[in-house]
Amino acid sequence: MKETSERELIDLCRKGDRKAQKVVYDRLAPKMFPVCLRYVPERDVAEDLLQDGFVTLFTKLDSYRGNGSFEGWARTVFVTTALMYLRKKDALKMSEDITFARNLSSEGSTQIQDLGYKELLKMISRLPAGFRTVFNLYVIEGFTHKDIAEMLGISEVTSRSQLSRARAMLQEQIRKYRNV
Repeated sequence: MKETSERELIDLCRKGDRKAQKVVYDRLAPKMFPVCLRYVPERDVAEDLLQDGFVTLFTKLDSYRGNGSFEGWARTVFVTTALMYLRKKDALKMSEDITFARNLSSEGSTQIQDLGYKELLKMISRLPAGFRTVFNLYVIEGFTHKDIAEMLGISEVTSRSQLSRARAMLQEQIRKYRNV
């Protein structure tokens, strides 16, 4: 499709135009796949989530009112798709196995600056699903603890606790990485 504006593409997609849907897919897939991977680090499952997210995006396109960026709205669709998958798999049960976390200092937060992006994402992907989910929602997506609590059906205190534990686990992974 020649230089079609975003608004025109959305209107065409609402009418079921397959070419417009392909253009939207081609524009968003490279940005949304990493979102899916952050929540579910298994590539094949993340690819399935990407497809499910696009099905949801195109079927719920009428709910996009044009307020804010379309990409931001789409990102919310993909995050929600990933969260629904995790809920279905009961992966959001929060792990309590953090015996090492009590002994960690706050020095790990400054160590992140020296890490590469890919290595950090790999470390995040190793977190238990509950910790990883809260960490992604808070640190990467920018949701508040109140929002996270509502999305996941947990208390704000639990959200804060899971974030703290995720950070502690990341600090431990960084410490081990540095000592290798």
